[in-house]
Amino acid sequence: MSNPTPPSRSTRPSTRAALAVPALAAALALSGCSGAADSMPPGDTSSAGSSSAAPTPTWAAVKGPPRTIPAVSTFQAADGRGWRPSKGARVVVPAGEKSNVADEARRLAKDLGGLPVVWGDQDVRPGDVEVKLTGKSGADRPDNAAVSNTADEAYTLTADGTRLTLTAPTDAGIFNGTRTVKQALRTGGGLPEGTIKDRPDRPQRGMSLDNARKPFSADWIESRIREIADLKLNQFQLHFTDDQGWRIESDTHPEIVSKDHLTKAQVRSIVQLARSLHISVIPEIDSPGHLGAVLDHYPDLELRNAQGETVNGAIDISKPQAGKLVDELLREYAGLFTNPKGSDAYWHLGGDEYQALMSRSPETSYPQLAQAAREKYGSGGTIEDLATGWLNDRQKVVRKAGKNKIEAWNDGFFFDGAVQPDKDRTVDYWTGKEMGKRDPAEFLRKGRTVMNFNDEYLYYVLGEPNDFTYPTGERIYRSWTPAVIRGTSPVSVPASQTGPDRVPGARFAIWCDLANSQTQEQVAQGIRMPLRALAEKTWNPGKPAMSWPDFKALGAKV
Repeated sequence: MSNPTPPSRSTRPSTRAALAVPALAAALALSGCSGAADSMPPGDTSSAGSSSAAPTPTWAAVKGPPRTIPAVSTFQAADGRGWRPSKGARVVVPAGEKSNVADEARRLAKDLGGLPVVWGDQDVRPGDVEVKLTGKSGADRPDNAAVSNTADEAYTLTADGTRLTLTAPTDAGIFNGTRTVKQALRTGGGLPEGTIKDRPDRPQRGMSLDNARKPFSADWIESRIREIADLKLNQFQLHFTDDQGWRIESDTHPEIVSKDHLTKAQVRSIVQLARSLHISVIPEIDSPGHLGAVLDHYPDLELRNAQGETVNGAIDISKPQAGKLVDELLREYAGLFTNPKGSDAYWHLGGDEYQALMSRSPETSYPQLAQAAREKYGSGGTIEDLATGWLNDRQKVVRKAGKNKIEAWNDGFFFDGAVQPDKDRTVDYWTGKEMGKRDPAEFLRKGRTVMNFNDEYLYYVLGEPNDFTYPTGERIYRSWTPAVIRGTSPVSVPASQTGPDRVPGARFAIWCDLANSQTQEQVAQGIRMPLRALAEKTWNPGKPAMSWPDFKALGAKV
């Protein structure tokens, strides 16, 4: 999706676990302790000794506000030493080992160097971290369910009298609080005395990966998922099909699968990891364009123009067999990308760059499509109607398969014909360079939800073809906000139309047009600061309080 006129379209081990222990050791040195979990091995969740008395730990006061990416919304300082991990410290979970915050508590304990976790009503001792839900609704949510609004992600952290208390209405909020603790430990050795009240401005924040044109390893993908989770990003889109490759194992159509691909077992592991980190995976099977890897095996379904020439990657949507084939694939993969019961389930239909609609005279160039449109929608039916009906039909398939949050690219929406796009489909706005281009203001005025993929700032296109340049964290940090949907200026609509309910957020997209231009390691390095800037500006879209050099230095630490 990176090209207005498309061409033929090293795993790095994560250092997070390695950094947690040195950071903890430094904090313990300040507190005069030799180790936080001398009496229990890392990961031990025993409640043994939980009722024994514990001395009040001593340490040098944690100075200044917490330094995290994204920055916390509010921090009210108080007098005191703050909180640092110390010998004998524990993670206390009143809700118990079977609660939906148990996994967050275990992860936090591991991040803090292997603190023991104690379950149930316990006396919270000096040095402890208490993790608990507020209210009743959060306890009844499916474990690790996708968030539906920013209130689901809110949390409060209070450092008071050598104790740390983390509260939130949901397990997602608890998870965000644990990321703040982890970062504050790295950047300041602990939490300063006082209270953090935090929640994001936008409910959807994430990264999109083109794994079709350049296959990335499962390890690399999981490392990026861990990275974006630590930045409190909550979505990961996987574009795994395109003209150059079909990158996930298939049982229904094994013939279309590229040699270098992910197994279904690997995908299940990726989905499970993402879910455990409160990240929604958004699969994308792009159609009716970008299907070259499929059409290599079904040449009779390739779109041909009036001269009989094939159109690369485009399927002939006038043929009933075309819809049948794609629907079989949609059903198969909808069953692979599962979601917790009762949780929002995302799916991306693609819809971009269908070559028949990029022609100056579609009806003349593709008479079979024009004829099919008239037969289906009457004498006034157009190829745009046929393409809209195609996506509507595919949306019915994935909805029946349990997906309720459906998206498509902006150049796959047409409003002037007899057929209207499904009213609940989100517009993923990436470009304003396509033929018949529509300003994002038009979508907003029509009441559409618009996700920001602004290719000016958020498109990392390998090889920099077609005038693309690699985006920088500095440019995103200084100039971009969720209201800057196309180009470099905020969209020209009332501010009420660019709020979180209409523009729920943004994703940073990696597209692999010239796949060999960078290695996996180079991609990982290239996207580090842009991801940090995106995390900051979707959580706090106002003018940054920190200078870019200071933010860049902080980004190197977190």
